[in-house]
Parts: sequence; C-alpha cells; structure tokens
Amino acid sequence: MSTEIPDQAARHDPVYDRLHATPEFIELRKRYRGFVIPATVAFLAWYLLYVVMSNWASGFMNTKLFGNINVALIFGLLQFATTFGLAFLYSRFSNSRLDPLARELEQSYVDQAGTHGQRGQQ
Repeated sequence: MSTEIPDQAARHDPVYDRLHATPEFIELRKRYRGFVIPATVAFLAWYLLYVVMSNWASGFMNTKLFGNINVALIFGLLQFATTFGLAFLYSRFSNSRLDPLARELEQSYVDQAGTHGQRGQQ
C-alpha cells in the first residue's frame, strides 16, 4: 500500500490554507507554544539535573533520608510525579485555552468546506 498522494490537489486544502493564515490560528499556535516550549525546557532541565547529580554528585544522591530510601530514589520517583503533573496541567490548559479556539477554527473549516472530517477518509 503506497502512502504517496497521487495529485497536487489532494495535498493542499485551500480552506485550510486560508484558516492557517487567520489571526485565530496564529493565536492558537502561540498559546500552544507558550505552554509546551517552557514546560519541555523545564522538564528536560529537571531530568538533566537528575542525570548530572547521579553521575557527578553520587555522595549527595546516596544520602539516606530514612531507612533504605535515599535522595536518588526520591529524585527518580519525582520524575514520574513531574510527568503526571505536566500531563495534568497540559490537559487543564488545553481544555481551557486551546480547545475553545480549536473548536472555533474547526467550525470555520466545516462552514467553508461544507464537510466534517471527510478529507483523508476513504
């Protein structure tokens, strides 16, 4: 099964091209990037801190906090907590700031194209 699209017209949707240039679409991308880029940088910095501390501050990471629980284990568990926390925050952000604008853009697409999700389905 070939994944190539046979003709140029099937690859470009003029309605999408018009919507892509609207201030609403630009705002949607700005809002998305405004959350995702800082969150990604913060998470990667936090992860890199964990790796760096594990490699070059092993004395600190081996510090026992209570019982056999040390700083490294807490840092590792916090990686999971951070992942779930970011997913939760992104979900809330998306529901409140991205989805309403995306629904407006979708409705504009449906109004202009006269179809709802038919493109690309066979």
